[in-house]
Amino acid sequence: MKDIKLVVTDMDGTLLNSNHEVSSRFFGLFKRMQQQDIQFVAASGRPYYSIVEKLQPVKDDIIIVAENGGLVIEANKVMLSYIINPDRLLELYTLVTNIEDTYPIFCTKHQAFILRASDELINTFSEYYSVYTVIDSFEEIKDDVIKIALYHKTNSEAHIFPYVKHLKPDLNVVVSGNHWVDISDAITNKGHALQFLQKQLQISPSETLVFGDYNNDLEMLKCAKYSYAMANAHDDVKAIANFETKSNDNFGVEIILENLIAESRKD
Repeated sequence: MKDIKLVVTDMDGTLLNSNHEVSSRFFGLFKRMQQQDIQFVAASGRPYYSIVEKLQPVKDDIIIVAENGGLVIEANKVMLSYIINPDRLLELYTLVTNIEDTYPIFCTKHQAFILRASDELINTFSEYYSVYTVIDSFEEIKDDVIKIALYHKTNSEAHIFPYVKHLKPDLNVVVSGNHWVDISDAITNKGHALQFLQKQLQISPSETLVFGDYNNDLEMLKCAKYSYAMANAHDDVKAIANFETKSNDNFGVEIILENLIAESRKD
């Protein structure tokens, strides 16, 4: 792995443990990656502001791929941005608000618009969308929507995806977690964002290391020679990735980064 110049990791289920925390072990490794001129990218379905909150100590030294690739930002500068066609929003709003036991969140650059839900659910959503407005109607969504996140209490793949998969390929529809399905512009995915960054940074797939755990990571895993599925990953991710590491609760990312740094030091 001594040739790696770019490290990209998903957040939930990957870099974050089950308590949604980044380990102090990672932050120590980040400093060592910096010393070796390895660029770090956090790529998540989370909004930009949520990723910043989780990676506050290093936020000015990383590139953030937010909303599954809908927004790419470095040092507060927007490098890439995609929105859902505003002409389709009402149609999509009507569709998703009529799926049984499904709770939609309309994600914009600066905040989320959450259709009125219980206090318990709002509390759950606020872990991912800490800046939000609770709404009662479509007309209250005032900003461009980057992504529509759909939540189901038990299983999104079984209870949401069948009702929205017909939107493909006009839109990108992906199961992004056990409880989540995400809808975004057709071109929007983490792989497209990573390819954009590889071109900008002049870094090849053979110089790229990627970690992921769910289906919204599939495209970016294909963009790296060193693609790692977490032990807790979806079967589709394990089938695509070239390697596997330990779970997010057992420092799967950190263990590989330690190996990377040890390899790089051999030079």
